Amino acid sequence: MNHLTTDQLIRYSKAVLMASFSFFGLLVMVGNFTDYPTNYEYVGHVLSMDTTRENTNISYRAIRSPMLHHRIYWIIITLEVMYTVYCLMGTYQLFKHINASADDFHEAKKLSIVGLLIAIFIYYVCLQVVGVEWFDMDESQIWNIKDWARHIVDFIVPLLIFLALKTER
Repeated sequence: MNHLTTDQLIRYSKAVLMASFSFFGLLVMVGNFTDYPTNYEYVGHVLSMDTTRENTNISYRAIRSPMLHHRIYWIIITLEVMYTVYCLMGTYQLFKHINASADDFHEAKKLSIVGLLIAIFIYYVCLQVVGVEWFDMDESQIWNIKDWARHIVDFIVPLLIFLALKTER
């Protein structure tokens, strides 16, 4: 480690953090494919709004069709696969260009950035905005993952900023 410069350490930290988030994505994917019914049940309850307080002013928002529940869940799974693949490919590019010029290393960040943006769409827009604000998910005592999604976004956003900053020389 005596020969490791601060610039190299920053490059490695960006690559390792991306690898960590890619690993998270892999675990999410495996969970969705090996335990489809559990997460499908969650999606169904949120969309049906059957575990939130009775509010006739917003009950028209509920989606009660199991077919639509499956389709929406598959859209979520597809987006999770996409962000994971982009993050994995981006991690590979970061490690591949770890000793390249500053410009080449910066360009190697593209796939990682795309993956992180897709993840923000899922965990912020889909779960926190649509799930909480439209389907009233935060009112459910059982099927509420607002805080879980927020913790993921709280990791992604600083990672995206750190990754995108061109600090390398």
